[in-house]
Amino acid sequence: MASKESEAVRRHWIRSRVSAERDTPDGDQELGDHRWAELTTEPSDVDYLSVDGRQAIWIVPHHAATDRVLLCFHGGGYIGGSRYSHRKMFAHLAKAVGARALVFDYPLAPEHTHPAQLDHAVDTYRWLLDQGISPEHILFAGDSVGGGMAVTTQLCARSIGLPLPAGALPFSPAVDFAATGASYDTNRNRDEFFHRDLVRGLAYLFLGPDGSPQDPFVNPLYGDLTGLGPIYIQVGGDEVLLDDARTLAEGAEKAGVDVRLDVFPEMQHTFQMAAGRAPEADDAIQRMARWARPVLGL
Repeated sequence: MASKESEAVRRHWIRSRVSAERDTPDGDQELGDHRWAELTTEPSDVDYLSVDGRQAIWIVPHHAATDRVLLCFHGGGYIGGSRYSHRKMFAHLAKAVGARALVFDYPLAPEHTHPAQLDHAVDTYRWLLDQGISPEHILFAGDSVGGGMAVTTQLCARSIGLPLPAGALPFSPAVDFAATGASYDTNRNRDEFFHRDLVRGLAYLFLGPDGSPQDPFVNPLYGDLTGLGPIYIQVGGDEVLLDDARTLAEGAEKAGVDVRLDVFPEMQHTFQMAAGRAPEADDAIQRMARWARPVLGL
């Protein structure tokens, strides 16, 4: 049975769905970030440092390795979210891993359509490499659309000759913007926010009238995953995006990638946002950390 603490995530998505159905969004970006960030407790012994010239935050846990980095891709359907909404969750993860993390903003739709988000992500990865961090000491981590970007950014980076990172941690990844998965039907009464029409609507805003959900830099299953580092995927059992995670895991495995998939029963989309509050979120963070440390050589 799901913990009572995890109900905060369910209530968040119920409120978000009601707001969306009434066409009364939370308000400005800052307010939306604040309400999302409320799900996560503030971890102790972590410092946050701004990055000159970039819309990004360094997350620095005390006593963390300085030469190992989590590059963090925030979720938000490509229309919301930021380094501020997600910094605490990624801080919990960085602290558990024992490494620094960099969480960055990317251009949002509908003002900026694909591939603006991916281009910015690749530029951020290149900048991180230019800081002297070895690619084998970098791990990509992301939730929802950020989980998808944790894979597509690798494909795009490789296409322009950049080295691949050590691996990726996508959780509740969104990759199928055609919304074809059977879990859209089997979980339609369990998922408190997402449904097929909503995802396809987000896809239109993100892709624009000329974009395609079959673009391999949008849905990595249309790309070549061969040669990617290990991938650990987490997903909530009540998500309509459950099959996004399953098909990503299956596609990576067929490509010869070392992949692990954990499904958390009764959990909603990005339930890890309740880190420090819900035992399921804390368990998920610890699982990711145990997997990540040897991948990063820690």
